[in-house]
Amino acid sequence: MNTEKKVLLGLTPAELKKVAQQLGMPAFTGSQIANWLYDKHVMSIDEMTNLSKANRERLAEHYCVGALAPIDCQRSQDGTAKYLFPVRCSESAEASVSVFVETVFIPDGERGTICVSSQVGCKMNCLFCQTGKQGFEGNLTTADILNQIYSLPERDLLTNVVFMGQGEPLDNLDNVLKATDILTAANGYAWSPKRITVSSVGVKNKLKRFLDESQCHVAISMHSPLPDQRLSLMPAERAMSIVETVALLRQYDFSHQRRCSFEYICFAGLNDTTDHARAIVQLLKGLECRVNLIRFHQIPGVDLPAADEQRMEQLRDYLTQHGVFTTIRASRGQDIFAACGLLSTSKKNHQIPL
Repeated sequence: MNTEKKVLLGLTPAELKKVAQQLGMPAFTGSQIANWLYDKHVMSIDEMTNLSKANRERLAEHYCVGALAPIDCQRSQDGTAKYLFPVRCSESAEASVSVFVETVFIPDGERGTICVSSQVGCKMNCLFCQTGKQGFEGNLTTADILNQIYSLPERDLLTNVVFMGQGEPLDNLDNVLKATDILTAANGYAWSPKRITVSSVGVKNKLKRFLDESQCHVAISMHSPLPDQRLSLMPAERAMSIVETVALLRQYDFSHQRRCSFEYICFAGLNDTTDHARAIVQLLKGLECRVNLIRFHQIPGVDLPAADEQRMEQLRDYLTQHGVFTTIRASRGQDIFAACGLLSTSKKNHQIPL
């Protein structure tokens, strides 16, 4: 007989309604459970006090909340906090939690942004990303994804969620979409899609599905407008080129609620030249979008030079003057494990204690 408990966290309000009905409870009990999870963030079923004692016992016999606290935190002088969360990569509460992902909280005045992971490791193997060097270990469940928000110590300060942590979100599209559904559902977190951004290298067919099924913002990792050079940095260029990606984006309306942006890490002398600026302008001409220039955080074994501040400002000014709204993203957390994947790699290699 299978006695493993299932996890409530990550179930949609509709799924929670079915759970209640399957256990012989009124359907409205599912809404009560959703409220306890996504509004009150309880850690145990016993805290769901408007459920009868009998219903709490029946629910606890088969399910648990499933929240997992972070096991490590590196905190920067600028307030940025990088957490290491254990993950199950399984719907079972008894599954192994011996793997970890990073989550970053970024405070900025009245804004509080969380950068969540969607996979353990990554298949994309971008040259400049530490996560890709780990290889791919598995997709996070919806519970694993939402737990990074649910169990975040600064949860009450959050104003925005970005899927820009470890992994390629669209390579785990079903669970990412389910997580964003819960974040935006009236009986879930009730957030506006405008508070959520999903990043991607551009995954063939899945990018279109995301654009069709979600109203969340989209951010595309460009890093070079030149297909051959982008391929040398990002193997995913072979499967869906930046030219194909932009052509697909042109089929959607980004003039109102949803925003389209392009992420661009600047490497000195490699992708920050005037020729690259001209190519970006030509590639994005007529598309309602913005470009975010990003400083490169060095990772072990990768000899890529970071562009200096002056060159990034020149690139920003050129693009803006030629009709492409461009910003330089503030660099945060440089005095801790700044680059994506460094903290989890250190834990995996037993370089930091539990």
